Amino acid sequence: MTPTLILINPWIYDFALWSKPLGLLYLAGYLKQCGFNIHLIDCLDVHHPEMKADPSMKMPTRRAYGTGKYWRKRIRKPSPLSYIPRPYSRYGLSLKVFEEELNKIRGPAAILVTSLMTYWYPGVKEVIRLSKKIHPDIPVILGGIYARLCHNHAIQNSGADIVVTDNNSDSLLELLDEYGIPTPGPLPDPDRTPYPAFDLLTRITYICILTSTGCPYRCRYCASHYLDPDPTRRDPDEVLEEILYWHKGFGVRDFSFYDDALLIDSDNHIGVILERLARLHLNLRFHTPNALHVKEITPDIAVLMRRTGFRTIRLGLETSDFSIHRDLDNKITEGDFERAACRLLQAGFTSNQIGAYILIGLPGQSVVSVIDTINFVARTGTTPFLSEYSPIPHTFLWKEALSHSQYDLASEPLFHNNTLLPCWDDSQKEELPRLRKRVLEIRQNYRSSQR
Repeated sequence: MTPTLILINPWIYDFALWSKPLGLLYLAGYLKQCGFNIHLIDCLDVHHPEMKADPSMKMPTRRAYGTGKYWRKRIRKPSPLSYIPRPYSRYGLSLKVFEEELNKIRGPAAILVTSLMTYWYPGVKEVIRLSKKIHPDIPVILGGIYARLCHNHAIQNSGADIVVTDNNSDSLLELLDEYGIPTPGPLPDPDRTPYPAFDLLTRITYICILTSTGCPYRCRYCASHYLDPDPTRRDPDEVLEEILYWHKGFGVRDFSFYDDALLIDSDNHIGVILERLARLHLNLRFHTPNALHVKEITPDIAVLMRRTGFRTIRLGLETSDFSIHRDLDNKITEGDFERAACRLLQAGFTSNQIGAYILIGLPGQSVVSVIDTINFVARTGTTPFLSEYSPIPHTFLWKEALSHSQYDLASEPLFHNNTLLPCWDDSQKEELPRLRKRVLEIRQNYRSSQR
């Protein structure tokens, strides 16, 4: 009998959220090719039919390109966050619908749970608790970002039987075999990456594409070097085939690149992919929620992005204070951002399509520095996006974050929550409404000028 594995994308317990479990979907695709029966439970499924049938729940607002809000239920804050004057919520399916999904699967061999942000672990803990309640004798294996960055905390608090610390699929098969769950079929071709199993979702509104892993830069605030120490790149033909697979087979038009370094060595990678896409005239839309490196935006790349249908562009600026940049990431020098913005605007992108991520809440960063950066972005004709800094274990900035924060970051991942601005003092946090107001003014000015 072919073993069945349950894969779970947990709820998010937070003040706000964003999420897409691409790693779990890749794992699902790999395990399917190995011959396992896969049952995916996505707790963030906004299209679940049982949720729509509940008259007490309001349908979440969806936006352009398949993005939008999630089902949400306000819940009691965990005690470490009890004093925060904001609603705390569980985002995703109701408890009732989740338990019904678990009860549908008879005799699973194992339950695999992923994890994303370190401070979202309450959702991980809850799905494991309920999974063990309904399938008490089934091993629960936890992986993902939280499991790797806060391994000891996950072992002590998650309730999982095993907490894995790598993303090696072959290691997982060995672990399953130790539990008496042999791989039922031949292993996939090691030279071809199985497609993520988006087909297991209730509805496909857009596809996340990963053309590479890792990043050659070593930005002090980023954990990419720890999570993916050996950068890899897929063959451009393979990436193009995947885009065509989802477009022709499932009618998908929106694709979101999840690379940390999409434009690196573009002549031999993304440039090749975009050149071939441009010749196909498919009328697709592409998005880059992960920041692009501004040094890599050449005039040719800007034109190619425009020709192939890029709609959402996010640039990694972080700060216009280059005394900070030299210590923070050293990936940008004076004039780089202005040139990138100019090239994108000349290629035909609008100010509303080009966003610049501005890090706020960094250890030792001043409010004045953030204001100066917001105004700098406005002068380039691009849109500022405030990105609150989250302290991340195993990053180069972690020790500095520990010394600047009033919270016990080392022992409680809830305090990593960027909503708290954990490395700023109270007087700096009081300036946040003023910063957001200035950003809103700039966006409104752009919208007015383009009417």
